[in-house]
Amino acid sequence: MTYERFEDLPVWQAAIQLVEGCEDFLIAAKDKITFSKRDQLDRCSLSVSNNIAEGFERDTTNELLAFLYIARGSAGEVRSMLCYFERRPALRDFKSQISNLKPLAESCSRQLRAWADSLQNSDIKGQRHLNQQSKENWDKAQASKQGAEAFADLEREMISKLPPNHPARLEWHRRNGPL
Repeated sequence: MTYERFEDLPVWQAAIQLVEGCEDFLIAAKDKITFSKRDQLDRCSLSVSNNIAEGFERDTTNELLAFLYIARGSAGEVRSMLCYFERRPALRDFKSQISNLKPLAESCSRQLRAWADSLQNSDIKGQRHLNQQSKENWDKAQASKQGAEAFADLEREMISKLPPNHPARLEWHRRNGPL
């Protein structure tokens, strides 16, 4: 799936939920947390969505990856701070709220990792490097790959219908392993 705007990205939407939840927690627990710790959680929680947005708006895959890693680091920082707050006796009344935020931070981190993994394995270097010819070549390569996968599925299906001792089935099994 291709996204035109960062606001449509599921990971950005999760990150916005995370920063909103953190802000609600900080407002509710304001008198129980020092200013510097409130400020730190406020900044690192907002950093997740902001770095996703900034990376999305960049022109190269390497720039996007750099910002995704920063966003992932910020999600880890949020989780670390929430773990700290969860241990504080003064915040015992907020344990449920904190417990609800931690999985959201972990979800952001997992989504960012999966996105980064898929980008690292991509042939596309980013918008800045795309011209009409490279777009056409990439589209052709994708179509060819899909065609080869469809052919392999069809071949597997046809071979599976042959008797177990049929020479074509035995040869296919020798080359490709069991069906």
